[in-house]
Amino acid sequence: MRINIGFDIIYTCSQPTPMVLMLNIHPSRVADIIEPDVLHFNPDVLKTTYFDGFGNVCTRVVAPAGPFQISTSAIVLDSGLPDPQNPMAEETPVPVLPNEVLVYLLASRYCETDRLAPFAWSLFGNVTPGWSRVRAIVEFVHNTIEFGYHHANPTKSAFDVLQQRRGVCRDFAHLAIALCRCMNIPARYATGYLGDIGVVRDAAPMDFSAWFEAYLGDQWYTFDARHNTPRIGRVLMAYGRDAADVALTTSIGEVILTQFNVWTIQLPEFAPQTSCV
Repeated sequence: MRINIGFDIIYTCSQPTPMVLMLNIHPSRVADIIEPDVLHFNPDVLKTTYFDGFGNVCTRVVAPAGPFQISTSAIVLDSGLPDPQNPMAEETPVPVLPNEVLVYLLASRYCETDRLAPFAWSLFGNVTPGWSRVRAIVEFVHNTIEFGYHHANPTKSAFDVLQQRRGVCRDFAHLAIALCRCMNIPARYATGYLGDIGVVRDAAPMDFSAWFEAYLGDQWYTFDARHNTPRIGRVLMAYGRDAADVALTTSIGEVILTQFNVWTIQLPEFAPQTSCV
């Protein structure tokens, strides 16, 4: 399956403003890229690229005063299969977790494990460890939290989400991540493209999406507390401890978002070649 992904974003800056962008496909999907997601700028600016501590692609620019457009369009090859499922996946005991995974057990800016641990253990302590426990957490978050774009708040934490019982996809992810960590299951925040492939089309304008990954056995598995169903065509852009690590754009100064378009389109399959005799 080939998927066309891209975006067209415009910010307006009152003065030249340094920005860090995390808008490229994650390197783990580089082998699947058919047409690369080169970032285009209008007006054109000098850019430098680096990898952060989580392996995400970051781009540094100085946006000029006035409107500043950032856009890209790429084609990615995808298996066309839904998120892998493994009900037999077991929890890995903390003493034998890989060193690089331990950070995803710790409290972070939006995931306050210290405030949520008693609640988590009271609710999930008797659930079968492993896949079943993560699924129970996902089910709880999905059934408890009301989704709505008007519930978005950039300072809302996992504890706030549990208290308010409403939020957007990042809030679903933060609460599920925090509850997993409380149960000693490493969990990390993921963001990227998720189009309406294989599901009923959402009438709302498309946005980037957030989900999470839990470490079970010896690998990471994708879970989505907002949609609560395996989905087709996820394209990862970045992952980290929570949304603070994977902000799509970070401006060192005031900017105003004036245009925001994101798309994910399943392309038709190649027509079979025919020959004439």
